[in-house]
Amino acid sequence: MVIASAPGKVTLFGEHAVVYGEPAIVMAINKRAYVEVNLRNDSKIRVIAPDIVIKGVVLTFDQNIFSVESEVASARSELSYIVKAIELIAKNYGVFKGADIRVWSEMPVGAGLGTSAAITIATIKAYSEATGLDLDKKSIAVLGWQTEREVQGTASPMDTSIATYGGIIQVQPLNNDINIERLKVPMKLPIIIGYVSREYKTKDMVAKVRLLKEKYGNIINPIISAIGQVSRKARISLESGDLKEVGELMNINHGLLEALGVSTKQLNDMVYAARKAGAIGAKLTGAGGGGCIIALTLEKHESVSLAIKSVGAQTLESDISEKGVLIE
Repeated sequence: MVIASAPGKVTLFGEHAVVYGEPAIVMAINKRAYVEVNLRNDSKIRVIAPDIVIKGVVLTFDQNIFSVESEVASARSELSYIVKAIELIAKNYGVFKGADIRVWSEMPVGAGLGTSAAITIATIKAYSEATGLDLDKKSIAVLGWQTEREVQGTASPMDTSIATYGGIIQVQPLNNDINIERLKVPMKLPIIIGYVSREYKTKDMVAKVRLLKEKYGNIINPIISAIGQVSRKARISLESGDLKEVGELMNINHGLLEALGVSTKQLNDMVYAARKAGAIGAKLTGAGGGGCIIALTLEKHESVSLAIKSVGAQTLESDISEKGVLIE
């Protein structure tokens, strides 16, 4: 038996633009997803994921093809990251063994805190360890990115990278590789997470931006470039400890994401309530279409939290996680 865990995340800067080669800055949080792997004597993968689907689901492996046996209509979609991760390990490393897999999470599923990426990375770590593979973190991160790209069609390496490495990192995709740099931030980031139900899945929002980019390239491309410029400036502000400037750049980043059409009324309500209550910066975090916002506060932490709740949202207290994926 092997149990691995990986952290969730909040995107400080650069979501969506990172899909198109721009840098993004992301922070691991101290809420984790867990994957337990017990090897079997046959070729079946049985997944028990009560946080994701109602009942256990059997995934049968036969000649590089997975089939899902379940009455739960959403099972194939919700468990596709686990399926694809194991499929890619079998394909890339020639290793496959049946296993019972149990998945659980400390994060609200579907809130936009990188739960699917954390589960993907923890699955890769636990399954590779159980089957005798010794994968380094770079290999795990790349395999995780490949998993999300195949499931979503287009995906950034951001969520899977932070789930692998932890801390605060700058991520930039380079063809099929990932450039990852750990940031040296000299202070804590007093961030409040507000969240509401997701209206759309990550892959839907990524596809929406892709279609806009294809249709209105001369308009959308400069927005994506501007988000990249915000991320580059934000790195300087973070590493110099200028929280006021970090907050201003968060506000700019949110406006640019609104222009891409990935925000919602509920997300905007949280953002503007937080700012009005004293947050020095607030923005959606993640793919959008519902989910989470982050609010940067200095002195009015409780007031900002109450303001977010006042518009019908929930708040989540969290801190940075310096640890990435690990064996429990």
